[in-house]
Amino acid sequence: MEKRVNQGYEIIQSMEVGTAEFVLGVSQHNPNQFVTWKCSDKTDYYWGHYTDTLLKATKDLCERTLEEIHYLEQREQRRDTKRTVQKVERER
Repeated sequence: MEKRVNQGYEIIQSMEVGTAEFVLGVSQHNPNQFVTWKCSDKTDYYWGHYTDTLLKATKDLCERTLEEIHYLEQREQRRDTKRTVQKVERER
């Protein structure tokens, strides 16, 4: 992974799901030394969750990634349900 920095936090982990990316950053100069962000295009960081331990930040990174996975699964299920309904209506 190429070195990335945002607001003085070096990005040390990233997880991609679909078109979303979640990153974990660390700073040696801030009281809340760790942060997770949602990120677009590897340059647009937003919805930061700041914390004081690497373990909490790692947990948050995993939880945010899982939330995105669940969202995508639900969206796929709704799309599949819609296709099934359309198919049944066409067969009538």
